[in-house]
Amino acid sequence: MRLSNFDYQLPQELIAQFPLRKRDSARLLVLNRKKRTIEHRIFKDITDYLHRDELIVLNDTRVLASRLLGARKSGGKVEVLLIQHKGNLTFRAMIKPTRVKLGEKIIFNGGETYGTINARDEITFNLKDIDAVYNLGLMPLPPYIKRKSVDLDTAYYQTVYANQDGAIASPTAGLHFTKELLNRLESFGVNLGFITLHVGLGTFQPVKADDITRHKMESEYFKVDESAIKKIDNARLNKSRIFAVGTTALRALEAYALTGVKQGDTDLFIYPGFKFNLVDCLLTNFHLPRTTLFMLVCAFAGEKLMKRAYQEAIEQKYRFYSYGDAMLIL
Repeated sequence: MRLSNFDYQLPQELIAQFPLRKRDSARLLVLNRKKRTIEHRIFKDITDYLHRDELIVLNDTRVLASRLLGARKSGGKVEVLLIQHKGNLTFRAMIKPTRVKLGEKIIFNGGETYGTINARDEITFNLKDIDAVYNLGLMPLPPYIKRKSVDLDTAYYQTVYANQDGAIASPTAGLHFTKELLNRLESFGVNLGFITLHVGLGTFQPVKADDITRHKMESEYFKVDESAIKKIDNARLNKSRIFAVGTTALRALEAYALTGVKQGDTDLFIYPGFKFNLVDCLLTNFHLPRTTLFMLVCAFAGEKLMKRAYQEAIEQKYRFYSYGDAMLIL
């Protein structure tokens, strides 16, 4: 299975640079796998596709302000993306430029605050606690958003139900929900379940192998608690559909279904040929070509149908990627 099979051409002007002020006013492409049909709706119309006793599973991870901008003593700029807390005030990190030296101090806030480079991917801060470290940070917007992070991103790059600290990127399919829309779904008898997968490097790690089956996902932490399991079991017992909100929620659910593990790390890589055990429907944004995310949606809907849907989204000028529009795959 070749990497080139998962390529497509996207006009740069379709990459959304800002969120919509009304989260649920995004466009919604509805793809029916059985009927092989495509509809064009508005996100808040999602209520038309859900029924009583069906289950929506959302990823409640919370994005940390993990992008820090500092400087070398020479004055050169340094960007630090905090990946994982390793203990005390030491973090695994992506540090750019990579030519910084071991033992070098990276200065933040112009003076007394600094971090010491311990390894190519590790930094230790001289602050009092972890909160003080993240207070230095900005929202870690993806590189295809060609602007600086602003105050607006603090709210809009976070789902309205986020409450478990740990992600370095947002589970963006969930960005379209408002509290009012979630309440409305519950009033219809739709069940909401919350699981956690802390979005990390595994989700975004580029696929370099031409044979995609050789790609190794970096593991990410997930948790499916007893409350969610009870709702999942009830849905299966009642033969009600289970909707995953986002590829991360889907991966957590399928990792649990495959292994029975409720909490831990998963490196599950889903590509065409994968047998889905739990998830019936998927809500997702549009994904970059040649990525594990695009491979996952091709596995879920079929390569041919998914590529057709993407082509139609391009022709209809949908907004793409993190701040873009959504797709509901039935």
